[in-house]
Amino acid sequence: MSLSITVILIILTVISSFYGFNNLSFIERWMFIPYKIKNRKQWDRFILSGFIHKDYIHLLFNMFTFYFFGRVVEQFLMYKYGAAVGGIVFVIFYILGIIIADIPTYLKNKDNSYYRALGASGGTAATVFASIIILPLADICLFGILCLPGFILGALFLIYSYTKGRQDNDGINHDAHLYGALFGIIFILIISPGSAVDFFDQIKNWRIF
Repeated sequence: MSLSITVILIILTVISSFYGFNNLSFIERWMFIPYKIKNRKQWDRFILSGFIHKDYIHLLFNMFTFYFFGRVVEQFLMYKYGAAVGGIVFVIFYILGIIIADIPTYLKNKDNSYYRALGASGGTAATVFASIIILPLADICLFGILCLPGFILGALFLIYSYTKGRQDNDGINHDAHLYGALFGIIFILIISPGSAVDFFDQIKNWRIF
C-alpha cells in the first residue's frame, strides 16, 4: 500500500526536525532568518525553515493538523487533476504556502539581525483553510473540546491572527498563520472558482440546531 503525499511530507518533516533537535548548526542553517536571506542570498531558507521545528510539541501540533486537513486537499486535487498531476500540484501548493506565508515577515524583518522563525505553520494554515473552502461545514475541534464548523472557526482564527500579528508581542509568527491561511483560500478559488459557489451553497442552509 503506497503512502499518501501528505504522509510522505510529514515523514520528511519529522526526520529533519528530529535531526535538528540535537544539531544546533543544522537548525541555524535552515532557520528562517530574514537578515541572512537578504545579505547572504540564502533564499532556500524560505523552504527549509518549514521542515524544522522548535520542539516536539510544535512539531506534533503542526503535523497532526496537517495530517487531517492535508488528506482533504490532496484528494481534492487528485480528483481534479488525476493522481500524478494532482500529487505534484499538492506538493507545489504546500511549499508555496510555506514560502508565501513568510514573505510579509521577511519584508518586515530583513534588516533585523536578531529575528528568527521556523516551522510549517504557513503550509499548515494554507492546508487548513483550503480544506475549509472545500468542506466548510466539517467540524474542527480545539483540543477535542470545542467543535465548530470550519467556516466559523476559520473566521475567528483569521481575526485572532490579524489582531495578534499587529500586537507582535508573544514570540509567535501570527503573520505566517494569517497569510498562509489567505493563500490557501485564494489558491483553491483560483484553480476551482466553482468552489466559491459550493462554499456559499453549503453554509447558507446551515443551522445551529
